[in-house]
Amino acid sequence: MAGNILTQIRKALSTLNPAEVREIADRPARIVLHANSEQSYREMEAFFVPDSFSERRRERIFASIYRATDPRAPVSAEIEVYEQGIIHAPTGFTFYTYDPAGTVREILAARPELDLALARTFAPFRAPVVADTISKVSTANGWFSVVTALPNIVPSPLLVPWAVGEFASDSAVLTANQIRMAFLIAAASGHPVGFQEQRSQIASIIAAAFGWRAIAREAVGKIPFGGGVIPKAAIAYAGTWVIGKSFERFYRMGYAYTESERKSAFKEAFERGKSILSVLLQRHREQAADPHKVDEELARQVVIKHAD
Repeated sequence: MAGNILTQIRKALSTLNPAEVREIADRPARIVLHANSEQSYREMEAFFVPDSFSERRRERIFASIYRATDPRAPVSAEIEVYEQGIIHAPTGFTFYTYDPAGTVREILAARPELDLALARTFAPFRAPVVADTISKVSTANGWFSVVTALPNIVPSPLLVPWAVGEFASDSAVLTANQIRMAFLIAAASGHPVGFQEQRSQIASIIAAAFGWRAIAREAVGKIPFGGGVIPKAAIAYAGTWVIGKSFERFYRMGYAYTESERKSAFKEAFERGKSILSVLLQRHREQAADPHKVDEELARQVVIKHAD
């Protein structure tokens, strides 16, 4: 059985292309600042390029951020940020001095295709992009566990387009999604991306796959009449979430979760996963007149970003 699962995982991994993640993360994401005073410029720069960073790191970031008065500023930058009070085109963004994180949220909402590139270069984008990635991949893995457990729900290609009909093992799909998540987190965190570059993290994900599988079987076995579907799916959600949060800690601070922290985080994520997936399943049942349409609508909410 273990050999068969490993074979399935290897097949699933062959569909992953870390080069595509690197390409997305390395695309230009330049910011041009517009302000009416030197003080305002300095406030905006201090947010996007913190003084606490090393001089070398600050120099790298300043290669992608410009004042509008700088003759080197690109004529058409990806992001234009304006001091509050300056009237600008709808494509520009206001820098809220009282809530600069709100500016970050607005930029990410309007330009999701730049999320990895912005996070890789500018620290304020990193935490929200990584958190969003972990949330979406965890929900996608949980929902995949639901749709593969219930015969009346057909997995939409929008959910896991490269996995449908190809892999016999749920573990292979969940593991491949988790490894893609590891690529995305590394890219957003400014670290190298790839199978070799992240071999220790990938090995830990593959090893964990057997643990989650055993826990899921136990949860389903203890609850009769199919009542174990949501607990099984919540395990997939929680396992993915803990892996993602542990990697986020590793790339941010240099060390991952301890065993006790993993257990505590898993318990919390398991309860949250049950709640999220129960809502998705209930919504599906309420709109079951057109299952395929509903599945696509749900998939759009939980699909992994940048999935092929």
